[in-house]
Amino acid sequence: MQVVTDSATDTHLLEDKGLDVHIVPLKVTLDDKTYRDKIDISADEFYKILENSGGLPVTSQPSAGEFAEVYRNLAKNDPDILSIHMSSGLSGTVNSARAAVALVSEANVTVVDTKTLSGAAGWQVQAAVQAIKAGWPLERILEKLKAIAAATYSLYTLKELKYLIHGGRISHIKGLIASVLQIKPLIGVHKELGNYTQEGQARSFNNALTGLVDLMKKTIPLMEPLRVQIIHAANPEGAAQLKEKITQTFKCEWLHTGQLSFVLGAHTGPSMIGVGFALNSIFDGIS
Repeated sequence: MQVVTDSATDTHLLEDKGLDVHIVPLKVTLDDKTYRDKIDISADEFYKILENSGGLPVTSQPSAGEFAEVYRNLAKNDPDILSIHMSSGLSGTVNSARAAVALVSEANVTVVDTKTLSGAAGWQVQAAVQAIKAGWPLERILEKLKAIAAATYSLYTLKELKYLIHGGRISHIKGLIASVLQIKPLIGVHKELGNYTQEGQARSFNNALTGLVDLMKKTIPLMEPLRVQIIHAANPEGAAQLKEKITQTFKCEWLHTGQLSFVLGAHTGPSMIGVGFALNSIFDGIS
């Protein structure tokens, strides 16, 4: 069985050289130029262009045809394909993948909606690859991915709201008010719907980072060992601050801190700091 994913699951953050996956890129258009995520330019290059641009970015998902081409090529070697993607509540990528299935009769494709994004979605991709290598049947793999999705949480905050407002990810009116008041939102991902939820707010960015840790405390008992990964757009200083705050509070197995997909950063802006976390025990048996 082969694994397909999209660039917004940020599997590059896992630094797993044995992660054999096929990545279909999302795209960002800015100033009439379109960039394929993680292919045409780096995240740092994208944010430099964004900073100097007078415009705002527009993102687009892969087409059904692009997915069909990938499935068709893979099916020449193995028709069984597991296609794992960022949340349908935040992107139409899953729908494109599902539409592609009908175009490739020679492939047996199972599409999985992670209901999350970035690092937390990448954990499901990694778990699937490891389970396949261990010889698990498809049904058992899908059950494990559901369990990981249920046990995994993603939270983030940012300094500026104009990118979220432009991308339609938050209410325009509420976003404008918050922007005027310089409020820093604390944002999570809904477990069932897979869309963004506002979990709180803070007046300063430092307080927002503290607020993320407070939300973690409310979610998982302090004594439980956690798998934790901090992700940022272009804000390594903020990422280091958040890591220090979490280290003071939780017992953690840390994954690599790194930059999220710039197709996701196009909706948050460069200041974004996020954290994915879960009980470490949910990964028992596959890592």
